[in-house]
Amino acid sequence: MFDTIASAFAALFQQQPTPPQEVVLFTAVLALIFVVPRPTWLLTRGFITIAHEGGHALLAVLSGRRLSGIRLHSDTSGLTLWRGKPTGPGMVLTLFAGYTTPALLGLTGAALLQVGRVTLLLWICLGLLPAMLVMIRNVYGVASVLIAMAVIFGVAWFASPVGQSLFAYEFVWFLLFGAIRPVYELLKARWRRREPNSDADQLGRLTRVPATLWVFLFAAVNLGALWLGSSWLVDGSLFAPLTDLVNRAFEG
Repeated sequence: MFDTIASAFAALFQQQPTPPQEVVLFTAVLALIFVVPRPTWLLTRGFITIAHEGGHALLAVLSGRRLSGIRLHSDTSGLTLWRGKPTGPGMVLTLFAGYTTPALLGLTGAALLQVGRVTLLLWICLGLLPAMLVMIRNVYGVASVLIAMAVIFGVAWFASPVGQSLFAYEFVWFLLFGAIRPVYELLKARWRRREPNSDADQLGRLTRVPATLWVFLFAAVNLGALWLGSSWLVDGSLFAPLTDLVNRAFEG
């Protein structure tokens, strides 16, 4: 048993070969199929909601607020509650984190994949979910996080290196693409005046900066993450110097 655990831990930092570019592009197309058509988006958006609410929760804690709980709903919406000062830079960062966290997670994942750390990426994701699970306050939310944990654990523990790589690339593409659609939906809802208490509107009231500008800032961050992450995933030349540095660090 201890040998198995030790070998699994050692595998975290082993470099795995990058799949052929055709495979990487295939996972990108598949991720778009999960995001663009409405029927598949309704089935997969819950994973983006987990990241969204996790971003709120993390920044709330880091900015000195006391987290009260997280709720994930069957309509793919979510709610994070905290107690603390309702103004200030920490509050701005907490509100801003929700719509940008999925894209930033995807960008981090793209960086890890570019240096070949597929297994490390999977276990980092698996390690973050239990921290969120203890703060979930409704049955649907608990079930959603447990399902996500089960899927990632199954891939990380039982799948072959090829299977892990395919899943990891698919997951990262999904985060990068999936971060864009909620911002687009928020913009449409605001035009129709259906989201008066959205994160952007709360930021607008807090900072006196128009809410629409905050929506465009969400979009700018997410589109920037998509551009940079996709350039790393599809063309590693932009990341080659850091790749060599990281590989030497792990090997040394």
